[in-house]
Amino acid sequence: MNAIILAAGLGTRLRPWTLEHPKALVPVGGIPMLERVVVKLRAEGFDRIVVNVHHFSGQVKEFLANRDFGVEVKVSDESELLLDTGGAIAKAAPLFGKDCGPILVHNVDIVSDADLSELSEAHKGCGADVTLLTSGRDSSRRLLFDGEQCLRGWHNLTAGEYRPETAAALTGMSEHAFSGIYMVSEEGVADIRRYSQEIGREAFPVMDWLLAGRAGLIIKEHYVPGLDLIDIGKPETLAKARLKLG
Repeated sequence: MNAIILAAGLGTRLRPWTLEHPKALVPVGGIPMLERVVVKLRAEGFDRIVVNVHHFSGQVKEFLANRDFGVEVKVSDESELLLDTGGAIAKAAPLFGKDCGPILVHNVDIVSDADLSELSEAHKGCGADVTLLTSGRDSSRRLLFDGEQCLRGWHNLTAGEYRPETAAALTGMSEHAFSGIYMVSEEGVADIRRYSQEIGREAFPVMDWLLAGRAGLIIKEHYVPGLDLIDIGKPETLAKARLKLG
């Protein structure tokens, strides 16, 4: 099974660490986050992994070159241009070759007890182009899903903002927190690449594509109400993860 680890971010909220190191290598319980994610993916059956790099890319490349994780790990190099989460997938996916099947996308700064093999099976079973892992955790930004678990919008509770704006008028929606982990089908990846060409940009957030209302694209959720997840991208949540994981 295939997976992409998004590890290229600048990690500005984790300064001063990220003034000299990539966020991907920040230690949690004495183990770099990138290693934690690779090991989790391997344990759940993902044996072909691509890691995108940008910020202090040389450090990440050296880290990967000096370790044998027992699975194939390739690098998608964004040293010259940070492509954001959408552009990163468009660039990295071809490294799996043709007819590669679905790809799991996992942010490097997520610590969770998510059952990734279960997510993969759910994706295969629901017939969606994208399956987003969601939960009921507290979050100021939530995704809106209809009764058939299809994505209908995004809601920033703090600012009262909806995307698209018409989502504000929707009724009967479930609002769930996104985990930063999801499955994308081959056709979904192909559409990400088409979207990039249509908007004339290599770099763009994947959320822009998810909310663009692409014709024929089916985006569903796999909801896990009790998901235990920590986003270590902020000092306070990093400290929480370190306390939990020793």
